[in-house]
Amino acid sequence: MKSRINFTYILMILLLILLSPFAVSAIEKNIHLSQGEMIYVPAYSHIYIGSREQPFLLTITISIRNIDPKNHITITTVDYYKTQGRLLRKYLDKAVILKPLESLRYVVPENDSRGGSGANFVVEWQSDRPANSPIVESIMIGAKSTQGISFVSRGKVIHETK
Repeated sequence: MKSRINFTYILMILLLILLSPFAVSAIEKNIHLSQGEMIYVPAYSHIYIGSREQPFLLTITISIRNIDPKNHITITTVDYYKTQGRLLRKYLDKAVILKPLESLRYVVPENDSRGGSGANFVVEWQSDRPANSPIVESIMIGAKSTQGISFVSRGKVIHETK
């Protein structure tokens, strides 16, 4: 009888631990692996300053980082779009393989303001094995006279492609 009571207490304690907020947050932190995704990345070739909305031109760097420590990924698309959604430039003629923890970047120069304040990139990647999603960011930086500005936009997965 005593062992049955001990077993019941142990079972109740285990259930409390498993249903605790700590256990739930650990379950929520499961790493999502994929074999391919399409990622939307906001970018800005310029922003507006002052009440007269003067354009402040920016250099855009798009950074693609394979954060998977074991698997390579293949970047199949890096396309740059203007505010109105029209394609401005395809950066890849052929797929690029990124080894584990490798990264690559593409630059839109400051004097190329065609993208506008609503420019964006679409990046697609794939892998033979389930892998961590790459970190894809656009980094904008500009300087005029004694004024400078820089900021980052992180990409968002639109959908899985594989």
